[in-house]
Amino acid sequence: MSRIMTCSRRIATAPLVAVLSLLSLGASWAETSDNSARRSEGSSCARANFRVVLDVGHTADAPGAMSARGVNEYEFNLRLAKQIDQTLVDAGFAKTVLMVTGGPGIRSQYERVARANNLSADLLLSIHHDSVPNPFLQKWEYDGKPAIFSDRFKGHSIFVSDDNINLKASLQFGHLLGNQLKVRGLQYTPHYTEKFMGKYQRNLLDAEAGVYRYDTLFVLKKSRMPAVLLEAGSIVNRDEELLLGTPERQSQISAAVADAVESFCVAQPNRHAPQVAQSARRARHVAHARPRHRVKRTADTAPVTTAVQLNIDVH
Repeated sequence: MSRIMTCSRRIATAPLVAVLSLLSLGASWAETSDNSARRSEGSSCARANFRVVLDVGHTADAPGAMSARGVNEYEFNLRLAKQIDQTLVDAGFAKTVLMVTGGPGIRSQYERVARANNLSADLLLSIHHDSVPNPFLQKWEYDGKPAIFSDRFKGHSIFVSDDNINLKASLQFGHLLGNQLKVRGLQYTPHYTEKFMGKYQRNLLDAEAGVYRYDTLFVLKKSRMPAVLLEAGSIVNRDEELLLGTPERQSQISAAVADAVESFCVAQPNRHAPQVAQSARRARHVAHARPRHRVKRTADTAPVTTAVQLNIDVH
């Protein structure tokens, strides 16, 4: 998985009370998924006011994992996040924020969380691509250069943190996103449940949608809004790497995110009413607090400049 794995110091083990609490959410998740269309007849999503922050995982300086063909994870993350951003904006979520962070890994984590919190967002989705623990990596040669790969695992995974201020809503969005990926024929990877993963083993909270518990992920536990991290697939798996690089796969994932956001938005209480203008003013102030370069909506993989510490595209 992205090099965020190395930040973990423990395997999260859900206490009995937490497990029972999570199980009790099953009925409400099912209701959200099965009845979203029916509920939308009586209530609608205020798309124009609903703000999603798309966090591009890693930075150009700390680019995360390396793919089987020598492309860094950050480039995959940026390309997919741009596509998701465009899809959300086209769907009417005009306040979507594409957040690109620069600098070293640890410092960037504090930067991205602070900015996301200041944007008064309704949801944070962090975009990543997966690798595997080092013992599973094998050597090969690609394009005349040494490289590493592992074809053992493939598929996406979704993570939430028990330390997030709104675990229930985070789980709800994770469930919606996992199911939207599932109906498009995309399968999550179950290998995080296996004992051979050692310190990277995770509790599977939602076996239907592929949502895991990963408490120590900084961007999830410190964000003051529902927050979910998506590992879109394994870039060290040679076949899946090629698929993840196609416009078709990126469009599938983007459409799944947009539909999940729509259902999640419908399910949320209208918290915007008297605060819309104030939130918009605050977001504009944050967006222009320092110089920035606008992120172009292109599908290329060229990393953005790191001359600024944070680059956010606020619509």
